[in-house]
Amino acid sequence: MKMTVLCAGLSAPHAGWAAIDELAFILARCFDAELLSSPELAAPWLRRIAGRTKPRFAPLASAGGDVLIVVARGPGDLAMAAAIKDVRRKFTRIHAFVTDSYFQAGFVDETALYDSITVTAHEDMAYPAERFGIPVHQLYQGSDCLRWAPRQNFAREIDIMAFGRTPPSYQACFSRRFHAPDSPFLYLHSPLGNLGGASVHLERGMLFKLLHRTRISLAYHLLVEPQGNRPKSMMVTSRWLESLLSGCIVAGRRPVSRMADEMLNWEGVTVELPDAPEDAADRLSDLLKNNQALGQQRQRNIERTLAQHDWRYRIARMCVLFDLPPPAALQTELAQLQALAHNWRP
Repeated sequence: MKMTVLCAGLSAPHAGWAAIDELAFILARCFDAELLSSPELAAPWLRRIAGRTKPRFAPLASAGGDVLIVVARGPGDLAMAAAIKDVRRKFTRIHAFVTDSYFQAGFVDETALYDSITVTAHEDMAYPAERFGIPVHQLYQGSDCLRWAPRQNFAREIDIMAFGRTPPSYQACFSRRFHAPDSPFLYLHSPLGNLGGASVHLERGMLFKLLHRTRISLAYHLLVEPQGNRPKSMMVTSRWLESLLSGCIVAGRRPVSRMADEMLNWEGVTVELPDAPEDAADRLSDLLKNNQALGQQRQRNIERTLAQHDWRYRIARMCVLFDLPPPAALQTELAQLQALAHNWRP
């Protein structure tokens, strides 16, 4: 089977999307597939002034094949398929994984080109299916657990870590409390490394080395002090999986959704912080004073994330949904995952 994988990760690396790009990289390696990436083109100025813009991507050369899989950060990335001239003639089938599928306004006309797509939340399935008349499946986000899981216990000298979006009131309070010279606790927070550019995927290693040495990692659902006008979702984002995989105690405000209930489904997986930032800081201090009691929870977080949330499990499900023959490389890496998970059982 001849496969092509298309994503934005090579042409527009961004720290916030690195985990999603890794799905494309694993797909390409396991299926020995062609990997392509097209930069988004700027909209003509008249369309920008009129507010009538839609994603446009630079043309791509591809001979085609049996299947094209687009790894889409958001629905707008589905327009990448049209960057390949005569894409429907060149590929027998076209499928996509869509991450931020809750953003209905982002779905583009090119969605109709696809034989089927996956969305990350069950409640996101109806809209593209009804509007574009294509099969829509549900598939949760994952992480490259096999690559980034710790292979040993490290001394955890970073007490609290916050990366990515942090609600401003919590950030202000935690900075004031934990950066003070008389505080015994180390609070490390964004920015960490570069947001964009060629170094993003290299700096993933730095992020995980920091997480492996962190006691508590902070995470909040997208409706806690939301910023901007874009629709929000109670989705489980990358930072939850990355933190749990690294053996952190994850504290913050857990999403209230079916997705969270089904993905974060083991005892002690998250610690809910109070609404008031000062009370939240007190709760974090109490957790840190009892850090030694949390060793088993750290192991459980690593083991459960390895057992449930690696991208390879999602790819195995894609093989069923998209009628793809599972490659031998995928089976080998799934076996490696199971062995690694077993090693981390508490």
